[in-house]
Amino acid sequence: MTTPVPAPPPRPGLARLWHGRTPADRADAYMAFLRQRALPDYQGTPGNLGAYLLMRLEGEEAHFLALTFWESEAAIASFAGSDITRAKYYPEDADFLLEFEPRVTHFQFHGGTRP
Repeated sequence: MTTPVPAPPPRPGLARLWHGRTPADRADAYMAFLRQRALPDYQGTPGNLGAYLLMRLEGEEAHFLALTFWESEAAIASFAGSDITRAKYYPEDADFLLEFEPRVTHFQFHGGTRP
C-alpha cells in the first residue's frame, strides 16, 4: 500500500523532530503502532500542519524520526504540554523503545516543495 506524501506546510511555522530507537526485529511493529496511534494524535491536534514518520535500519537497531510541523509554540503545547522541549510518549512505547529520549528539537520552518 502506498501512502501519499503530504504536501509541505503552506506557511512558516515550527518543525518538531523526535528520535527513538527499537530493536530491528521490532521495527515494523513499532512503525505500525506509530501510524495507528501517534500519527492520528499529531494530525488531530489543532495547529498541526503535517507529520512525517521516518525509519532507518542500522545493524540490530531501527532509528525512528517523527518530523511534525506546527503553526506555533502554543499549538505544540496543546499536543505536548507546557514544556514543549519534552518528548511526548505513549504507554505502549515501553513495549518497543530501547530508551526514552527526554527532549525533542525544534526548528523554524520556512517552506518546502513536494517531492
